Amino acid sequence: MAEHRLPNFCLEYVEGGADDELTLARNRSALDEVLLLPRTLVDVSQRSLAVPLFDVDIALPAIIAPTGFNGLLTHAGDRVLAEAAKVAGIPFCQSMVSTVALEEIAEIGVRHWMQIYPFKDRDNLAAVVKRAELAGCEAIVLTTDASVFGNREWDRRNYRAPMKLSWRNVFDVARHPAWVWDVLVPHGMPRFRNLGDFLPPGMDSAKNAAAFLAAQMDTSLTWEDVRWLRALWPRKLLVKGVLLPEDALRAKEAGADGVVVSNHGGRQLDGAPAPIETLAAVRQAVGAEMTVIVDSGFRRGSDFVKARALGADAAMSGRATLYGLAAAGSAGAARGLDILRSEMERTLGLIGCARMREVDARFVGRG
Repeated sequence: MAEHRLPNFCLEYVEGGADDELTLARNRSALDEVLLLPRTLVDVSQRSLAVPLFDVDIALPAIIAPTGFNGLLTHAGDRVLAEAAKVAGIPFCQSMVSTVALEEIAEIGVRHWMQIYPFKDRDNLAAVVKRAELAGCEAIVLTTDASVFGNREWDRRNYRAPMKLSWRNVFDVARHPAWVWDVLVPHGMPRFRNLGDFLPPGMDSAKNAAAFLAAQMDTSLTWEDVRWLRALWPRKLLVKGVLLPEDALRAKEAGADGVVVSNHGGRQLDGAPAPIETLAAVRQAVGAEMTVIVDSGFRRGSDFVKARALGADAAMSGRATLYGLAAAGSAGAARGLDILRSEMERTLGLIGCARMREVDARFVGRG
């Protein structure tokens, strides 16, 4: 349904990975290789998906991951996803390159997390963090694996110049009138609503700003910058982009409350391990007290059960809900989460476990 509604350049932006897309494929194959080990003759007539996250229960162990340019999939896409997350009883992590102001998301009343990139201009970065604090955001999520952009050939080949579509894609846009009337008319090209201080006047359009923002990424980012952010931010702080146990320990030592074990959905380093492969080692390294979240490749409800069994407090998913958003807006986003919920509940019953919080390593193995 999403493929039918979206122009080609939008679909390939959502689906594509880096280089030969080996990591993109590995994220899925690694999850598929984790076996579920069922217990039988267990009373599973009443099943609960709720788990604690930062000492407050969420309805299921899922978080909508931060994804940028969602306004290109449907009008005010981030607001639509946040509303779906609120109804589902889970957090929404908003991307710094969202096309909806963070204050507007905060007004929804969802558990609101704000993802930030390490831009060079620390004063303006601090201003975004202050906005998040004033808006009541629960957590800041610092992405650390995108200071050098991955080579996303699927995405890049759709343009004849930076953010100028090839003629083939221009004609393809004309073949998707429902998308045009939802996204471009009457609203115009989506604009970055959280980056005004970073961008030159008139450059906040999603069409114009991408190349400028790429140049603003700080390749000198170190653990000292995490400590700087920790001193600045009074609430929960997570470091996203951790794959190795030693980096998870460094995040803990720098004052982070949690880590997101992630390879950026296969869109950065091609040839990286899948996060599900290193998750158990990360959990063992940081201990039971630190929050550990995992992402990359999560599509089925059973994937979230596997993540819990291997030590994650919850798992993030971007594409699973983006497909729903792209297919049918608000109804599609809600439907995507309903599918995940029903699959998680069914998987719990089939493995002989009545409560998601009781899922542990006993329930998984390797083929």
